[in-house]
Amino acid sequence: MEAAALVATLASGAVIGMVLGLVGGGGSILAVPLLIYVVGIGSPHAAIGTAAVAVTVNALASLAGHARAGRVKWRCASVFAVAGMTGAALGAELGKAFDGKRLLVLFGLLMIAVGLSMLRKRRVVEAPDVRLTRSSAAALLPRLVPVGFGVGLAAGFFGIGGGFLIVPGLILATAMPLPVAIGTSLVVVTALGLTTATSYAMSGLVDWGVTALLVLGGIGGALAGIALGKRLGGRKGLLERSFAVLVIAVGGYVVASAA
Repeated sequence: MEAAALVATLASGAVIGMVLGLVGGGGSILAVPLLIYVVGIGSPHAAIGTAAVAVTVNALASLAGHARAGRVKWRCASVFAVAGMTGAALGAELGKAFDGKRLLVLFGLLMIAVGLSMLRKRRVVEAPDVRLTRSSAAALLPRLVPVGFGVGLAAGFFGIGGGFLIVPGLILATAMPLPVAIGTSLVVVTALGLTTATSYAMSGLVDWGVTALLVLGGIGGALAGIALGKRLGGRKGLLERSFAVLVIAVGGYVVASAA
C-alpha cells in the first residue's frame, strides 16, 4: 500500500472512531463512503465487507466498557440480536446480489433518511428498569423480534453495524433510556456485524490489510472523541444534530456521485 493510501485509511478509521466516541454511535454509516471515496476501494461490495469486519471489532471493544458500567440489558439484547442476525444473513445475500451502483444509491438515500430522523425530537416515556422476564415477555417479544429482524435486514444489506438504527429500535421496543440503549446496542452491533462480515469474507470481499488499518486508526479516534466529548459536556445535543447534518450531506453526495 502506498503512503498516501495508508494515511487515508488510518485517517478514515480515526474519523469513524471519533464519531463513535463523541455521539456513541453512527460511525459505521460513514465507513462505506470513506472506503470508496477516500481510501479508494473500487468495489462497493468489497467496501461493505471490509467495513463490516472493522465495525464488528470496534463494537466488541467498546462493549466491554459499557458492560462494566452496567449499561447492557443482556436478555433484550440477545433476543434482538438473534432476530437481527436472521435478518442480516438474508440482507447480506441480497446485498451481494444487488448491482453495486444501485446499492450505493440506496445507501445514500438511507443515510439521508437516518439523518433527518436524528433531527426529530424523540418523546418517549423511559423505562430504566425494563427487563425481559416471563411476565414481561408477552409485551416485549412482539416488539423486539420484528424490530430486530428489520434492523438486521438493513444492516446486512448495506454492510453497516446498524448502531444508528439499533438504538432507536431498542428504545421503540422497550423504552429503555438512551445510555442503556447505546450500551445494549453494542451487543447487537457485534452480532450483526459478525454475521455480515462472515458472509462477505466467505465470498472473498474483505480487504484484511485495510481492515487492520481502520481498526488501528479507530482506536486513536475513539480515545480522542471520548476526551473531546467530556470537554464539551452538555453540548451533546449540538453534536448529535451536527452529525445528523453531516450524514445527510454525505448521503446526498453518495447519491449524486452514484446516480
